[in-house]
Amino acid sequence: MAEAIYDALGAALTRWTMGGAAAPVAPPGWAAHLGNEVGEAELRLLALSGQFLGVLVTPAPPEGLKPLPDVPVLAMPALPETQRPLARRLLRSIRDAGARRDLLRFLAGRGWTLHPGDWMPAASEDDIPDVYAPWRDWAEGSVVARPAAGEGLTAENWDDYWPAARGVALAALRRRDPDAATALLAAKLAGEGAEVRLRLVGLLATRLSDADRSFLESLAADRAPKVKALAAALLARLGYGSAVGEEASELAGFFELQTKGLIRRTRVVAARPIKTPAQRNRRHVLFEAVDLAGFARALDLAPEELIAMWPWNDDRQADQALVGMAERSGSDTLVAGLHDLLLALGTVDVPAMLTLMPRLDMAQRRGFAQKMLRANGGTFQMALAMTGGDCPIDGAIDTTAGTALLGALKAEDAAKRADVTAELHALGLIASRGAAQGALERLARAGLLAADPRLDMLRLNAALENRGH
Repeated sequence: MAEAIYDALGAALTRWTMGGAAAPVAPPGWAAHLGNEVGEAELRLLALSGQFLGVLVTPAPPEGLKPLPDVPVLAMPALPETQRPLARRLLRSIRDAGARRDLLRFLAGRGWTLHPGDWMPAASEDDIPDVYAPWRDWAEGSVVARPAAGEGLTAENWDDYWPAARGVALAALRRRDPDAATALLAAKLAGEGAEVRLRLVGLLATRLSDADRSFLESLAADRAPKVKALAAALLARLGYGSAVGEEASELAGFFELQTKGLIRRTRVVAARPIKTPAQRNRRHVLFEAVDLAGFARALDLAPEELIAMWPWNDDRQADQALVGMAERSGSDTLVAGLHDLLLALGTVDVPAMLTLMPRLDMAQRRGFAQKMLRANGGTFQMALAMTGGDCPIDGAIDTTAGTALLGALKAEDAAKRADVTAELHALGLIASRGAAQGALERLARAGLLAADPRLDMLRLNAALENRGH
């Protein structure tokens, strides 16, 4: 009977859609209850059909639909309710993933996370703080069992971990026991996809040592070119770079060793003149293909000698390429020395230092960011690019960049309004809590209203308790 009524309602819906009366085609048995008055009959039919569809008809769920588990609880608390409106407004103003990543890192550095009602990551967002790994797995729909609380990652429970959580656990194991992490990768890496293998092998950069050599050399047979290239770069950091081949010799041919100075003779690496754009492009390709040790050996130098003899600031494109080569394949000691050299240069080489940033620790990133803020032309956005939102700086407004920002606000130049907005946002991300509170006071004296939405990031910073380290 229910099926007959359901079918009959199709005709009634059609008539209603066309603006006509549906009582004449009412389901059998309903006509006696509708009455003879046309308007009343339509209202009664509408009431009966609504009750029927709401009570007796249950829509069938789509095929393949399955319930997800509850949203996992993260290791850090969500923002206090009083700060959530500010965070939501900031999220609405953010237009790219990089800016959102900086906000997430800032919050995680303070010991907080976003509320799941305000934002949830996609499963593919692997460059956000590790604390969000359970949400990434939840977004992917992973419902496999998790290991017991306190149980570390092992070969036996490898498949029990969700993908993002597994990466976090392996990174923690690498920091705690690098040999155990390498052995675990050797046992389980082959069963993962190419992109996952690439990410997992990248974890070996932490506490890299000669003990990893055998495993890294075995990856020369990996089926993914990117994995093989990464393994070769890590071997080069250990001093086991490839032999001088055709590409290294060809790259060395773009340079020559010269002696300069009349009294104090010094040797330098000098670039040969580039005659055509094709030659410049080829040199760039070779810089990306050759490791630092191979390039140095092709010039009969040690990597440290190559860095010391390099003619910095003569050819910025070559400088950038050499720094990229060092970041990719230089030892930790060499990278630390290169950082000190770049910091000591008379000019602030921002692109080169940004290229080196993945190999720098927090203190090194903070030091260069502070130098940029004090230099002419330095901006808070440059400092943010260097620190990434998780490297708080004291007295940020009391710098050359702060003076420039206050001057721009006083000028009220409409053409620079977007730059001022971006600078205020970046200042809110890089300042320590005390520096944010001080900046708000200085900006208020400069004439900015406390409710100005451009100050949202600074207000969140100043109000947020530091629960981190």
